[in-house]
Amino acid sequence: MPSVIQDAENRPQRFNRQRGITGVQMIVNESGGIPNRLFFRLFQTGNILQRQVQNEMGISAVQWAVLGALSREGFEDGTSFNQLKEYLYVSRQNLDGVLKRMERDGHVVRIPDPQDRRARLVVLTESGRLFWDRLQDSIAEFYRQAMQGMSFDDGVSLLHLLKKLQHELIDISLESTIPEK
Repeated sequence: MPSVIQDAENRPQRFNRQRGITGVQMIVNESGGIPNRLFFRLFQTGNILQRQVQNEMGISAVQWAVLGALSREGFEDGTSFNQLKEYLYVSRQNLDGVLKRMERDGHVVRIPDPQDRRARLVVLTESGRLFWDRLQDSIAEFYRQAMQGMSFDDGVSLLHLLKKLQHELIDISLESTIPEK
């Protein structure tokens, strides 16, 4: 008796020797199923984003994110390294290396925090702001091309779902399920 599964439109799908296994069956039968495919797609999407940003704009995706974060209204006087690290969800080492390159290029400076002499603020320079402003047309076109196959509602749904996934990821704790060495 052939197994029956539901496809995306809720139509029964059966194995067909001439067609082989349907795409839906492959997803259901793969190790890890949908969650595994989803997280692998997120991994691939992140890597594609990194490569395309570098190829098309000549900066890394993290540099792009730093420029965007520092150019937000209310951040004209900069932000602490730790706040920037937490906002971008990047490692200390990764952010430090990126900021060193951006300092070398004249896009950011690190200055003493007037509120806390031990801390330093990351500030977008005038050159960095001009660079960011010049990128805006390219960024808009990048977004347009990346989203051209999606409707407005698709984009809103994806944004909503990614935000939900972010919140769930932040709350993960595997301490009780990791086997001892």
